[in-house]
Amino acid sequence: MQWKSIVVGLLVLRVLLNFAVWLVFGLGPSWGFDFPIKFTFNLRKIELLKDGDGATVKTNAWSQHMYDNRKPQTDTCSKISGNSPKESYLSFFQEGRDEYDRKYGSFPDALKVKMRGMARDMFYFGYDNYMEFAFPEDELNPIACEGRGPDVLNPSNININDVLGNYSLTLIDALDTLLVLGNVTEFHRAVKLVIDTVSFDKDSTVQVFEANIRILGSLISAHILLTDPRHPFGDITLKDYDNELLHLAHDLAVRLLPAFENTSTGIPYPRVNLKKGVPPDSINETCTAGAGSLLVEFGILSRLIGDSTFEWVARRAVKALWNLRSNETGLLGNVVNIQTGQWVGRQSGLGAGMDSFYEYLLKAYILFGEKEDYRMFSAAYESIQSHLRRGREACNEGEGDPPLYVNVNMFNGQIMNTWIDSLQAFFPGLQVLNGDVENAICLHAFYYAIWKRFGALPERYNWQLQTPDVLFYPLRPELVESTYLLYQATKNPFYLHVGMDILESLEQNTKVRCGYATLHHVVDKSKEDRMESFFLSETCKYLYLLFDEDNPLHKSESKYIFTTEGHIVPIDQRFREKSWADQFPCEEPNKEPPANISNCERIPEERRYGLPLKSIYMRQIDHMVGLS
Repeated sequence: MQWKSIVVGLLVLRVLLNFAVWLVFGLGPSWGFDFPIKFTFNLRKIELLKDGDGATVKTNAWSQHMYDNRKPQTDTCSKISGNSPKESYLSFFQEGRDEYDRKYGSFPDALKVKMRGMARDMFYFGYDNYMEFAFPEDELNPIACEGRGPDVLNPSNININDVLGNYSLTLIDALDTLLVLGNVTEFHRAVKLVIDTVSFDKDSTVQVFEANIRILGSLISAHILLTDPRHPFGDITLKDYDNELLHLAHDLAVRLLPAFENTSTGIPYPRVNLKKGVPPDSINETCTAGAGSLLVEFGILSRLIGDSTFEWVARRAVKALWNLRSNETGLLGNVVNIQTGQWVGRQSGLGAGMDSFYEYLLKAYILFGEKEDYRMFSAAYESIQSHLRRGREACNEGEGDPPLYVNVNMFNGQIMNTWIDSLQAFFPGLQVLNGDVENAICLHAFYYAIWKRFGALPERYNWQLQTPDVLFYPLRPELVESTYLLYQATKNPFYLHVGMDILESLEQNTKVRCGYATLHHVVDKSKEDRMESFFLSETCKYLYLLFDEDNPLHKSESKYIFTTEGHIVPIDQRFREKSWADQFPCEEPNKEPPANISNCERIPEERRYGLPLKSIYMRQIDHMVGLS
């Protein structure tokens, strides 16, 4: 009998230890993903149902597959610095249909006003503290209440130096958010500060992609808002404004042009020094998103100033990447050698290193009307659906897991790892723009389920183990953006509840003494002393617009899109016209002109510009003298 007592005691001890570990590492009851969720939408009725335990699971159910956990590939543009079967992720509602309808079927106007006020206050708490404690430095350290600039003592610290360039980043990035909030007075003050204090003549080595989307895009957007008399914010004319923001944008773009020189493929170097050009020790590898997400900002700049250079180099890079896609799958990798055109990173996915490449193919078509852009996007979307999508064939019916988009080998479509990253949460919003609302609804539910577990999105999440792989959350906007776009498409109050949940989580988990801080660990909610500029330019903007039904952007007869950094750009006929079309004609002028300027690439550069490409940089400097 004694040995039986010992065995029983050991079993009890083991159960208690397992339970303790279960609780300590956040694997408690809130991790289950196994209850039904049903949506009813104004646009189209959709129900997401998970069958009971007796259902037969199809072989394409991603949670039933077992894959090797391989070391993830790194890339130069990444924004992010067991295997037992699990239940479906659609588990953040335990209620039945009646309970669901009661909780999510409406959103009172008074609550909408309250949430809009919270979003406004959130922005101003971050913005005002930046202006008081950090300006003219690039970012706010919200815990220490001080500014942050480039890490000059450690040039290899690309996590900081890729973004910060001693050019008042946060102020520039937040310009159009001030208008969204209706604060014309502060918008004018901020514009004057930028004009009077910002210079790009800096010995700063920055990432071309980040400088483009955060700085160039914001300057262009603010300039358009100031000068377009049809803009929904009304007459916001600034006295004595003489296109200074446009000149600044042009100056910055000129300083980014050396990235496109001395590259055999036309794919740009990932980084440039704003004063000296491409560093002599620059690497020859860049990511697909970094090289292929310049077209919107560069294209608008070209069409505003009537100079094809910027759009041409951006289109050439996109075309070069597109021509390197796999013949078998149609997919692209995430890291490429700009000299050889060889794929260094063969991972194909929707997250870091690739996300905005797809986004800008569609948005470039919406803005410029170039049919080739949409042909590329459509082909890319078809390849994504064929090779990255896992789960049941129809997202709203059938057996097996709802859809999930995984990371695969670009050449054979085989899964490379079992994690997704938080940047992928942008994709439901892109699906909305493409008209695939039903699939957007299903995919959005996956990311929101993760948010419900942690009050944030971990940077990487293992969908097989249902646990975070990388635990920090830097106040990213992607889930908020998709929530906003889905609400605009469906007007279903469920998405207002999602926005409220996100807003309250941010307020509770990330607010500190002088702003909002990066979460170092989404489980224990420990923090890092950094508030990235996109928190004000995107996260707060989308939250405010979600709850502000009467915002001028929503009431205007004009249409707008948001850049990948959340900057407002009108869909305008002038952006569908190329003033240089007659200046640089393609061969065979009697034929109908091509839809895309990249069709002219077979013509030598000397015939198109009168200069070899390596001389374009100096040509632009001369042009700047004329502008100023």
